[in-house]
Amino acid sequence: GAEVLFSVDCTKLKDYFLPGEREFNCIYFNFPHCGRKAGVVKNRELLARFFHSSAEVLTEEGEVHVALCNGQGGTPADQPRREWHNSWQIVAVAAEAGFILSNVHPFKAETIHGYKCTGYRSQDKSFCIEGALNHIFTRSTPLPYFKPMFCEIELESRKVSFQVPQILVDKINRGFLELNSNHPVRTVKEKLTAELNEAFPLQNIDCCLSLLHQGHLKSVCHSNIFWIILSPEESPSTEEMSNGVANAVSFSRVDFCKDTDKNGWVNVQEGCHISKQYYLRPSLLPYAQAIIQRGAFLPGTIHVLSGPVFRKCLISPYSMPVFHEVVFVCAVNRGTENSCIQMLVNSIKTSIHSFHQTLSGSKLSINLQEATSFETNELNDFAAFESQLTEIQYFISMEKDTSGSCEKGSCVGIIRTELVGSELVVVFASLNLDLLAMLICGISDWRMLWTSDTRFLRQFPRGRLRLFKSFSLYPPSYAHDVSFWVP
Repeated sequence: GAEVLFSVDCTKLKDYFLPGEREFNCIYFNFPHCGRKAGVVKNRELLARFFHSSAEVLTEEGEVHVALCNGQGGTPADQPRREWHNSWQIVAVAAEAGFILSNVHPFKAETIHGYKCTGYRSQDKSFCIEGALNHIFTRSTPLPYFKPMFCEIELESRKVSFQVPQILVDKINRGFLELNSNHPVRTVKEKLTAELNEAFPLQNIDCCLSLLHQGHLKSVCHSNIFWIILSPEESPSTEEMSNGVANAVSFSRVDFCKDTDKNGWVNVQEGCHISKQYYLRPSLLPYAQAIIQRGAFLPGTIHVLSGPVFRKCLISPYSMPVFHEVVFVCAVNRGTENSCIQMLVNSIKTSIHSFHQTLSGSKLSINLQEATSFETNELNDFAAFESQLTEIQYFISMEKDTSGSCEKGSCVGIIRTELVGSELVVVFASLNLDLLAMLICGISDWRMLWTSDTRFLRQFPRGRLRLFKSFSLYPPSYAHDVSFWVP
């Protein structure tokens, strides 16, 4: 029932099929070879031309299967593994055509009905396929190019817009915590709050939390904050506001009059002719404090705030310029705060362990340590934003006990207390949901959480957590002083 074509040039596939026949779901190439005693260079060139040809006739979610003899591919899956220069370098060659190695498994001829292994050195005799591997390639996502983006929000009873910093263009308003989201960050939050709800009454704070803050933050390095400056000449006039004209106020990231002290803290000078200064919120703790100051809380009830927060940082696998923070706020009678903290930590531990038991892999160790045992650079900047919350300060850290992808002692949360009057003490627990999701699901780089690739979200059905399986195996890596790409 199949159509068989002979004498097809594998490097010019589109020339052999009409436009409507070029949408293949799968392309197989078993043991490609240029023939005779062709060396590795010629066979690499054959593979390169084949992958470029396949890209022209393959569906977006199609697969390319290439079977190679043991050692030819040059990947860690080969046992023994050849030296890189002596291999066909199949992963790097496929990458040139926009493909990534998504799976590799032993080639078993007996599982393919009617397959006969022949063609050893162009002769009608079989060659050794012991240890041969089938390499499965899928399309990689193209390198995105993001245009400047403006975000419109409501601020001080009027609509305003501001230009989103370039590094955050694809990360603003992604809706990971929305009701219709099946993102693992939302699943971690839901499981945490469900576990806490068994020990405490729970109340979600549904009020709209503004992306922008106004004013200054004490003891915060200017370079750690995404500053947004409101130009006074672009402010809407009183007459426009009274007539109900919702003109957008433009924000721009322009420099302003400042100097810095020897520690790098910024001192904004007086008389700089800047009416207002804004910054993207670096934490939800100020909102939690505002709730306490307004007295809008129920003693003994945990109030839950969550959302993305932003801060500049050096990019590393576990250091991120944007992450989702959840803050638990609970007011208790003075003298009972220690037991409240212990109940919070126990509930967090129980919740994490309960859904981690369903995942295979390494064990997680959760520790509670006092602030004095941490240095500033280990805190993921949790402690930098509200220095007055220092009466009691603990840090929750997690680590894996194998050579997994987790940094030892990664700080995922902080617990603090603050006196309210003479009778009440408020306990704040702030957790980094992104880091928790990474450590539990075995995700080795925070950028994977923000990918738009559907192959990521398909691994996490609604309300379920799984160990993440990379869909790019053995990607080429380069270590140079200067690297650049040309077409």
